[in-house]
Amino acid sequence: MNLSCKGKVLISTPDASRDLFYRSVVLIVEHDQNGALGYILNKKFSKQIRPIKIGNFFQFELQCGGPVDVTKFSIIGKNPPVTNDFIPINNTHYLTADWDTVIQSISDGDTMLIDYKIFYGHSSWAPMQLDYEIQNKLWIVIDTNFDFTLQADERLWKEMMAGLGGEYLIWANAPDEISHN
Repeated sequence: MNLSCKGKVLISTPDASRDLFYRSVVLIVEHDQNGALGYILNKKFSKQIRPIKIGNFFQFELQCGGPVDVTKFSIIGKNPPVTNDFIPINNTHYLTADWDTVIQSISDGDTMLIDYKIFYGHSSWAPMQLDYEIQNKLWIVIDTNFDFTLQADERLWKEMMAGLGGEYLIWANAPDEISHN
């Protein structure tokens, strides 16, 4: 394994396949000799389901974390954690599956809904797989102060590519279907 990408963001390059990861921005929450775990930040869950509503107080949309383990929810929250069952991502965010404690914290007014992003499924890589993909330029790795709890927006990929400048500006401004150029 090269350097860990934990807490960093991956931006898919135009060389990436036209699958779920096409024009994706992925937050890596774990990356070690056992592989990597991440969540797609800019894709909403594509199935036609209603936003989840808790009581009469709040509702939120599910984000598509990735194609793996799509029967489980995960939550990225802003620090400080409201539960003891969490994985720190960086100095500002954490990952948990402790749904009940997060909902209770929001209901009690200790935190706000905007402090969280709820994911259905996740993205994972086998040992050395992510390193291989980065080496083969399928991903651009960046450090960022981005708020990982912002709602999904398809424009995020384009904005981040444009922010890289240079050759990436061309790809940021290219049409989704390159043959339409």
